[in-house]
Amino acid sequence: MTIILKSLNGITWEIGSEYDETIFALLKETIFCLKTLIVCESYHHKNTLKVASRMAAELYADLLPAGEVDDIEKYDLVGFGSGIYFNKHHRRLRELVEKLNLKDKRVFVFSTSGIGFKCFNRGLIRKLRKKGAVIVGSFACRGYDTFGILKKIGGIARGRPNELDLEKAEAFAHGLLRADL
Repeated sequence: MTIILKSLNGITWEIGSEYDETIFALLKETIFCLKTLIVCESYHHKNTLKVASRMAAELYADLLPAGEVDDIEKYDLVGFGSGIYFNKHHRRLRELVEKLNLKDKRVFVFSTSGIGFKCFNRGLIRKLRKKGAVIVGSFACRGYDTFGILKKIGGIARGRPNELDLEKAEAFAHGLLRADL
C-alpha cells in the first residue's frame, strides 16, 4: 500500500487507504467550508498560472480561466488574477468582472508582471468595488516578461516567479483562510 502525504493548512496527514482519503476529504470540508474559486488568465510564460495553482492548492479552490466561468453564486470567496498588460489585468478578466453579480461577494486580486508592483491591481480593485464586491486581499509578484519591446532585450524578471514568490503567494492565500470571512 502506498502512503500519500497531504498537507491540510500546514498539517501533514498520512493517507494509506480509501477510508483515510474519505476522512481527509470530510475533515477538509468541515474545517474549510469556505468554497473558493480562482479565476486566472495566464498566457505567454504561464507565470500567473503558477501563482494561481499554488494559491488554489492552499485554499482547496476551483481554478478556472475567465471563459469557463458563468456563475459564482455557489462560491464564498473568489480570486481574480492575470498578468499585467499596459498596466491593466487581462481584457477577458475585466470583461468577466463587468458581467458578474458581485454584490457583497468576498474577492481578492492578484497579478504577475515584470516589475511586480501591487499598484497594478488598483484598476481591477476599483472595478470590483463599483460592482459591490468586498475586497479581502491583493497580491502581486514579478513574472518573466517579454511583452512588446521587452522581447527585443530578452525580457525582464527571467526565472520569476521563483520558489520564494510562490511561497509568498501560498502564505497570502493562507492568510485569507485566517481572515475574518
